[in-house]
Amino acid sequence: MPDINALKRIQLETENVNARLVAVSKTRSVAEIEAVYDQGHRLFGENRVQELVDKFEQCPKDIEWHLIGHLQTNKVKYIAPFVSMIHSIDSARLLEEVNKQAKKADRVIDVLLQVHIAEESTKHGFEADELLDLLNYTNWQSLSNVRICGLMGMATFTEDKNQVKEEFASLKTLFDLLKSFQFKHNKDFKELSMGMSGDYPLALRNGSTLIRVGSTIFGAR
Repeated sequence: MPDINALKRIQLETENVNARLVAVSKTRSVAEIEAVYDQGHRLFGENRVQELVDKFEQCPKDIEWHLIGHLQTNKVKYIAPFVSMIHSIDSARLLEEVNKQAKKADRVIDVLLQVHIAEESTKHGFEADELLDLLNYTNWQSLSNVRICGLMGMATFTEDKNQVKEEFASLKTLFDLLKSFQFKHNKDFKELSMGMSGDYPLALRNGSTLIRVGSTIFGAR
């Protein structure tokens, strides 16, 4: 079962810097989710669409569900009716599909643009120049059923804390740049999702507003 002491410690750490904790419940049982829920926590993150749909149907309806894993365009329709935020928008095509499905569901869905900051090529996301091109030369502002709320990034899986710090700092710099220009008049652009179980303290020190923590709370898979 979940480590409630770890949960409370991380909640306090995030509250102290005005950030929020996304409890990553990937592969975890409904009973484990409910144990965390019973402590008053309402924000959970899932990586896979089908698992998210199944848990949405079984769990309390006041949970705020975030999709934090890679999302295929053909699966957006399954989560559009209920998902609170999608962290992993990594293409213009996906952003347009979320807008399309949100419109069908008569909703506005909060999204984050995923930026590739890690050394691993297997991780998804826009390169910084690709993201700037998207925001400068496409019609994203006409997509009325999505709300771009910030950026998300995943650091390199490494023991080198300086490298991780530099990657988080680079994402924060890009976030600040966009907030000063493309989103200068957009009060919704305020979220920076970075940091997981192994590196969330560094992420918080570098401006993260959303940390995605699973194993520290739920134990090793």
